[in-house]
Amino acid sequence: MSAFTLPIIDGLTVARRNAIKIRRSPEQLAAAVALPAVLILLFAYVFGSAIDIPGMPYKEFLLPGIFVQAVIIGAQTTGYTLTLDLQKGIFDRFRSLPMARSAVLVGQTVSDLLMNVVALAVMAGMGLVVGWRVHGSPAEALAGFGLLLLFAYAFSWVTATVALALRTPESFSGIANMVSLPLVFVSNAFLDSSRLPAPLRVVAEWNPVSTFTQAARELFGNTSPAMKTSDAWPIQNAVPASLLWIAVILIVFVPLATRRYKKAVSN
Repeated sequence: MSAFTLPIIDGLTVARRNAIKIRRSPEQLAAAVALPAVLILLFAYVFGSAIDIPGMPYKEFLLPGIFVQAVIIGAQTTGYTLTLDLQKGIFDRFRSLPMARSAVLVGQTVSDLLMNVVALAVMAGMGLVVGWRVHGSPAEALAGFGLLLLFAYAFSWVTATVALALRTPESFSGIANMVSLPLVFVSNAFLDSSRLPAPLRVVAEWNPVSTFTQAARELFGNTSPAMKTSDAWPIQNAVPASLLWIAVILIVFVPLATRRYKKAVSN
């Protein structure tokens, strides 16, 4: 067996182990879906009547942003699970087994990707119930969900790197919430970023959350010619900019997470 195929096979084995854990503890999946579901109801029915989006219903503007937030929350499961396994000594057991060291990270990110598939399916179903509609072609809609899942997978490696640096569930949860909330809310996920004050507007336009949200809106057909669009390059070229973000994140954080994991299991 080659050095290339061994990490993949071992990683799929670890992914199966993690998937069994999720099946036995469905509250993990419920937690990943609960907050975005509450936000759908809150923004669609409480704030939606007060937020005007030119040329389109607010619910159609909102749902792509909720999808992006949902995959960010789902990707944080990677980091939280790694800190729990590190605290419980699971890594020490893996170290005694004849398996590739990178298999743990590959398996964890793959299993969390599968969880995000389920979470997005639930969120899409709920969105259809509250009035969200896809106006693009079926191929574009599939591309939209595929782009969201690629972002979820790439972001899982970011949370893995942070978790292995912090090493405790409590510290990871605090840092993750402190970073993810401003990342989502200072963006175009919930409102038109052109209405923000100038300094915040610039941050929102170059925020990767805004890029992925705009790309999802374009692929789902949730855009309107009447709505003002930013001149910033990531917004004008949202789909290629999103693919560029995914490539950069993977190139930077896969080696960083792997190095952090090796350091964690060697101590």
